[in-house]
Amino acid sequence: MSAKSSQAPDAPPLPEPLRVAVADSHTHLDMQSGTVAEGLAKAASVGVTTVVQVGCDIKGSRWAAETAASYESVHATVALHPNEAPRIVHGDPDGWSRQGARVPGGDAALDEALAEIDRLAGLPQVKGVGETGLDYFRTGPEGKAAQERSFRSHIEIAKRHGKALVIHDRDAHADVLRVLKEEGAPERTVFHCYSGDAEMAEVCAANGYFMSFAGNMTFKNAQPLRDALAVAPLELVLVETDAPFLTPAPYRGRPNAPYLIPITLRAMAEVRGIDEDTLAAAIATNTARAFDY
Repeated sequence: MSAKSSQAPDAPPLPEPLRVAVADSHTHLDMQSGTVAEGLAKAASVGVTTVVQVGCDIKGSRWAAETAASYESVHATVALHPNEAPRIVHGDPDGWSRQGARVPGGDAALDEALAEIDRLAGLPQVKGVGETGLDYFRTGPEGKAAQERSFRSHIEIAKRHGKALVIHDRDAHADVLRVLKEEGAPERTVFHCYSGDAEMAEVCAANGYFMSFAGNMTFKNAQPLRDALAVAPLELVLVETDAPFLTPAPYRGRPNAPYLIPITLRAMAEVRGIDEDTLAAAIATNTARAFDY
C-alpha cells in the first residue's frame, strides 16, 4: 500500500461562494478535523455564516452548549441519540461511561442521562433538543423500547423548554410519525437528514414539520429524496451537512464540513427549478424560524 493510499482522504476544495448567506442546520464540529474557529471561518468564506452544532450524548451535548456559548455563529442542540438510549439501559461500557460517569444500566441510568439533557436544554444558547427519534438500522428489536421511551422524553423536554425538536429517523418512518402524533409534536419540529419519500413529505408538510436535506440527496440512488424535495413546501425546507458524514457528490467518501453546503444547496435549487439565491434566502429565513435565533 502506498503512503498516499494509507492517508485519510483529502478535504474537497472550496466551492464557489453563495451570494445569499445560509445556515448549516445540522453539523458535528466535534467530529471534524481542525479547530472550531478554522471550520467556521472556512464556512463563512463561502456564505455559510451560521451552524447548528448537534449533541448525540451527554459529553457531546455539553460540548455543543459550551461551543455555542463561545461562538456567536454557533447554536446548539442537545440529546441522547436513539442508539445511545439502549446502550445506557443495557449498561454498555461503550455508552454511558464515554460520557464521563460510570452508572449501572437500567431505567434509572436513562432517567439520569435525560435529566442532564433537560438541564442543558434550558440554557439560552441551546436552541433545540435532538438529535432524537428512532433508528432501526443499527438497533435491533431489543432496543426499541428504550429508544421510544427516550424519544418521548425528548419530546416532552423540547415542549417544556420551548425548543425545536430535531429528529433522527432511520428505517422507522411510521413509528416516528406515530409517536409524534401520540405525544403531540413541539411547535417547531425538524426532520434532520430527511430520509422519507414524497408521500411522507406530504404528511410532514400537513403537520408543519421542517425537512432538512443533506448531501445524500445528490447521490445517484437518491431519487426518492429528490422527489420529496420537489413536493416539500419551500417554507419548510432546510439544508444541512451532517458533517463529517454524507459528503455531497462528486466528493462522496471524502470528509464533509459546513463549507460544502453550497454544493448541496445548488443541487437542491436544480431539483426545485428555482435560482440558488431564492432558495438560499428561503432557507436562511426557515432555519432562523425553526431554531428561533
